[in-house]
Amino acid sequence: MSETKRILLIDDDTDFRASVRALLEREGYQVLEEPAGDSGLLTARAARPHLILLDIMMRERTEGFFVLQEIRRTPGLADVPVIVSSSLYSEHPFFRVREDAGWMPADLFLPKPLRPQQLLEEVARLLARAPQETAP
Repeated sequence: MSETKRILLIDDDTDFRASVRALLEREGYQVLEEPAGDSGLLTARAARPHLILLDIMMRERTEGFFVLQEIRRTPGLADVPVIVSSSLYSEHPFFRVREDAGWMPADLFLPKPLRPQQLLEEVARLLARAPQETAP
């Protein structure tokens, strides 16, 4: 029997977290939530999620960038897939993240508002290729 996949959602928008949580839980995922980067990093280290869904602009406009860099430097988290979801594209239409951009080592960048079916497909795809060893 396969282990329930844990997804950590780090986003300061309470309504966004609630809607994404409902969507993911309906698909059988266990969802952990944090409203800020610092608490998100603590939860990630303790819970060892299988995937992280991360906002960029929280308390600070670039908070998510620093959280992502720290995730990639942390043993046991460095290989966890990270989906960055942000309204950066809608607020700054000329801003784009190239997939090979070393300064933003996310597995995927999805603009907000998220399309639910696309999110579910990408979560399933990234979890299927993710390392299986994530026990806390």
